[in-house]
Amino acid sequence: MSYDTQVPAAAPRQVMRNGLGTAALILGIIGTVSGLIPLLFWLAGTLGVIALVLGLVGKGRVKRGEASNKGVTITGAILGLASLILATVGLIITVTAVSDAVEEIDKTIKDSAPKDPTKAGAPSGDAGTSDKGTADKGKGLAAGDTSVYDDDLKITVSAPKPYTASEYAVGHTKGNKAYQVTVVVENGGKKKFDAVGVLMSARAGAEGVEAEQIFDEKVGAGFQGSVLPGKKATVTVAFDAPKDAKNLTVEVNPGFDYNASQWELKVG
Repeated sequence: MSYDTQVPAAAPRQVMRNGLGTAALILGIIGTVSGLIPLLFWLAGTLGVIALVLGLVGKGRVKRGEASNKGVTITGAILGLASLILATVGLIITVTAVSDAVEEIDKTIKDSAPKDPTKAGAPSGDAGTSDKGTADKGKGLAAGDTSVYDDDLKITVSAPKPYTASEYAVGHTKGNKAYQVTVVVENGGKKKFDAVGVLMSARAGAEGVEAEQIFDEKVGAGFQGSVLPGKKATVTVAFDAPKDAKNLTVEVNPGFDYNASQWELKVG
């Protein structure tokens, strides 16, 4: 007597659907790079939204076992979110730049208009310029001094203090010394001031070598958002200087239509 033995067929192997995670990563990278250029904020925003959506959908596939690229998917979603943040910053910078340019054009047109003949003998005001002047008249400021601009914006830089950079700090070279300063922006004008565009840099030593800014979990974030009239904003910035440097020149530029101010600080 013979018996027929049936061998059960092997279950078909499930094909991993990793396409969405990979697409999210690629779009997130392109969006983040685009976000570093303020004028491409629209591209960074568009790609950021798509990358974030694809990353979240891809994460759902991973959770259901339909995809296996969890790390790629999460990275793509994070980069998509970063692209959106950079796009927002780029939009603010671009809108502010356009607004300031329009104001300067209007001011130039008004200054070039014919004067009222009846006021020919009256003293004229200061000629309009594209840069807002500072109270220091081009001279270096000392620690704690305040640079006051024509629109009553005030910048103050404190005396430097030794700074200990963390193990994972960026911008610090082993063997160099790090110093921190406090920068205060006070808006004494009547319009809100966009602090995102404030740039800070430094040079150190007799040769004036670049003192690289240090970034870690405690310093390096810079100014964010706007400062309302009558309000202040304060950040702590750290710079990397040669070990034998005796001075640190800190430069603060409130924006592209302002003159930069410099503070000559003693260190070491």
